[in-house]
Amino acid sequence: MTAEAARLKRLTRLERVRALAKQDALRAAAEAEGHLAQLQALADRTARLAADYRARRDCTSGADLRRLAIFADGLAAIGSATTRDALAARAAADQRQLDLARAERSRAAVEERARTEAQKLARQRARPPLAARKAIGTGLEG
Repeated sequence: MTAEAARLKRLTRLERVRALAKQDALRAAAEAEGHLAQLQALADRTARLAADYRARRDCTSGADLRRLAIFADGLAAIGSATTRDALAARAAADQRQLDLARAERSRAAVEERARTEAQKLARQRARPPLAARKAIGTGLEG
């Protein structure tokens, strides 16, 4: 196997490895986006629940009003924590998207190098070898 063919084989193998890395990055990005969507939905729902409980006007005593306020404040605190978690999940999802873009660029670069090497190898194989020059004179000379 020539050096060019061995190089092409290594580049092809590297391209497969980079494609697998891209798939891993894609899976991680999808998981991060799903986690972000769940946290955003939970934060929205918790905020709506807290607002609904704060808007209630069916308390008959001060103790009922106090319990309702404490419960609504607890829901608001949970909503705030969930919102912070959603912001952290957004940062993680953005990082996963950057990792995915980096993996794709890496894979595309190797693919381009492999394509260039394959074209160079094909050109070398298509070029006819130079024939030996016809000997002039006799074998006794020289």
